[in-house]
Amino acid sequence: MRLSQLADFLSGRLEHADPNAEVDGLQTLKAAGPRDAAFLSNMRYKDDLDASRAGVVLIGEGVCPGAARPLLRVGDPYLAAAMLQRHLHPVRQADGMRHASAVIADSARVADDVEVGAAAVIGEDVEIAAGTRIGAGSVIGDGVRIGRGCLLHARAVVANDCVLSDRVTLQSGVVIGSDGFGYAWNGREHLKIPQVGRVVLEDDVDIGANTCIDRGAIGDTVIGRGAKLDNLIQIAHNVHVGPFSVMASQVGISGSTQIGAGCQLGGQVGMAGHIQVGDGCKVAAKSGVMSNLDAGGTYAGIPAMPHRQWLKVSAVIARLPLMWKLLSSWRKATNRGD
Repeated sequence: MRLSQLADFLSGRLEHADPNAEVDGLQTLKAAGPRDAAFLSNMRYKDDLDASRAGVVLIGEGVCPGAARPLLRVGDPYLAAAMLQRHLHPVRQADGMRHASAVIADSARVADDVEVGAAAVIGEDVEIAAGTRIGAGSVIGDGVRIGRGCLLHARAVVANDCVLSDRVTLQSGVVIGSDGFGYAWNGREHLKIPQVGRVVLEDDVDIGANTCIDRGAIGDTVIGRGAKLDNLIQIAHNVHVGPFSVMASQVGISGSTQIGAGCQLGGQVGMAGHIQVGDGCKVAAKSGVMSNLDAGGTYAGIPAMPHRQWLKVSAVIARLPLMWKLLSSWRKATNRGD
């Protein structure tokens, strides 16, 4: 790709660069060579810029204005790098190949171009729309509906009657529609409550490796349009996750919790059941959410509290040993034993 083409593609502006020079890859500032583009979006890597051998660096407006090296000024370097990476590495399209070891029920309705890998199993009355790829060893239960352009990596499991809308991606080891954790104590034992709902994944949902999403006990567990879930996440029965929310690794959401649109949950956040999280909430890593969160807030801590309050609490905790030492000294000086 010539730099002039790259600038047009990213709606950017070249500086100190030969428009006819070419790049054919994207790399980090340290690893990039003369035929690679690199990008600077996090200023903690600013020192790597001078030593970089990159053919061009995607960089924001006003950053390093005096750098006499090939630059491409863009509005958002991270977004521009993502767009370039997607252009250089497009998703492979389904080719309609069906491995001889795949098992496809006679009643399944599978579009002609759907790709099915080795040892995959597709159950009775399944519907799979055009452009979808089913990876090796995946299991699609009876009555499942899968939309257009979905990608199920190896060993993904979609249990009976669940629904995947268009362009859903499941990484390896994902389990969609496992039984929710529902039991009733009768005085002698825990009686299992049948979990008869579904999981519904709306358009453009991505689910990371080894994440489990439980089917509803009564009604559905729903992951909203454009939501992105990282690896090793547990979503319990009847949880609703709003559109475009994102969750980092090892988040755990208890049953019937409602998470609004555009929320951001850091790694290892845990949420109690039957709570409401408003639209646009941000929750810091390792926080424990025990009660409802207001829309648009930023929260941290155990129990989760407004971030500014958590900062004050954290500052006090760090000073507790000194405070205790001063209190002990005062008690001795005043002969107070209480």
